[in-house]
Amino acid sequence: MELDEYASLDATALRECLVQGDVAAPELADTARRALARVNDALNALTIPPLDPALDANPNGRLGSVPFLLKDSAPFARGLPFSLGSRSISGAAAAADHPLMRKFRDCGLAAVGQTTAPEWSLSFATESLRYGVTRNPWALERSVGGSSGGAAALVAAGAVPLAHASDGAGSIRIPASCCGVVGMKPSRGRTTPSNPALRLPGSSGPPTAGAALGVDFAVTRTVRDTALLLELVTEPGFPTPAPAGTSPLRVAVTTASWSGAAINSEVAAAVTAAAEMLEWIGHRVTASSPTLDADDIRDGAALGFLAAGQQILAAPVQPRRDLLETVSRSVLDATLALSRPQAEASLAAQARVTRAVQGFFAHTDILVTPTLAQLPPPHGTLDYNRPRDRGGPPLQQVQSWIDEMFEFGPFTAAFNIAGNPAISLPLGHSVHGVPIGVQLVAAWGRDELLLDVAADLERAMPWKNRLPPIFVS
Repeated sequence: MELDEYASLDATALRECLVQGDVAAPELADTARRALARVNDALNALTIPPLDPALDANPNGRLGSVPFLLKDSAPFARGLPFSLGSRSISGAAAAADHPLMRKFRDCGLAAVGQTTAPEWSLSFATESLRYGVTRNPWALERSVGGSSGGAAALVAAGAVPLAHASDGAGSIRIPASCCGVVGMKPSRGRTTPSNPALRLPGSSGPPTAGAALGVDFAVTRTVRDTALLLELVTEPGFPTPAPAGTSPLRVAVTTASWSGAAINSEVAAAVTAAAEMLEWIGHRVTASSPTLDADDIRDGAALGFLAAGQQILAAPVQPRRDLLETVSRSVLDATLALSRPQAEASLAAQARVTRAVQGFFAHTDILVTPTLAQLPPPHGTLDYNRPRDRGGPPLQQVQSWIDEMFEFGPFTAAFNIAGNPAISLPLGHSVHGVPIGVQLVAAWGRDELLLDVAADLERAMPWKNRLPPIFVS
């Protein structure tokens, strides 16, 4: 298969080629490796050389032998090295498959590589001391976002049709916006959580679920691939809500952030254009959004960071602190210093965000917002290794880092806290030649409704023929 044909096809179409005998699985895997070699020198998005052979997977699955990439965010695939983007982890390999990896194998996805992520996946920029800067195929000097930046960059560049990603505060949707691909965070409970629950200080009971804000899923180039993969990896027994009703849907739109962060005018214009298209399609569109407190969102998100800290502290081998980046050290210090009243206050903040969001969706079907407040910034704008609030307590240092990230991406974390499905679609394009993502959000469990609306926008405002300068063909 030639690279131009390969890069023009999504995962669904590549599987059809395999079933029809137009291409054999070994040839397709080789094509994917050639595609990765074509673009990765420019992008720096792989942690290890392409895998040959691909990891074992069910060739008869619904996505049997379709090339795929895994994110270096956890010990994910049995025998595969991992570092969590950190210099402090060396020579480690996963002892067993992550539960979602088992589902990826079952549906047939053939992992041919591993993608870059920032240290511990706690940044909205994929720039680690371990791997260096991952570059954007649309503009090499600009950020790919984070934390699933390597995945989004390589999908955007045509190297693979879809790739594993994870999202604890926006880490699927933000890279999708920066790189011009589709990035969905499913409803909480729909797929396997990507981060653990938090054990309250002084508690002998089970961990609280309140800090388990992340989900593992994927970035893709088409809505139909997102929908198919979600069907294949949904947890057994996930409840299916009653039908949402017929059109017109009740659509709310906002271009104002809850934190007061400034919104780029081109970003705002892309959101307005998407809302106008939904109105043209026939939905009822009004200017509205949940009433949320930015400090509650920040404090609620911080618990997810501290849950990651607890996981690191519980590991059999502790990281060398002198090899950790600055924010990671602050996260460990804040985890060790966390008091039960602090944790309970943050859980209360999460509850307030959740109540406000769920109350809003009692009378709204779809919310439309920017994915990001700004265009992808130059590398180094979000510096994970720069000290913050040097004289303040560790938790304040972590909160300061989150505030900095949320100036760039204020719209995503609330829906990790509340558990709603949310998707970023590449509906806009700036005069600087970089993509602009628009976020759609639905009520918890309404993933299919969200995907239906996303598919309507993909047909009405197609992005298939917008290709970055760094592309395999």
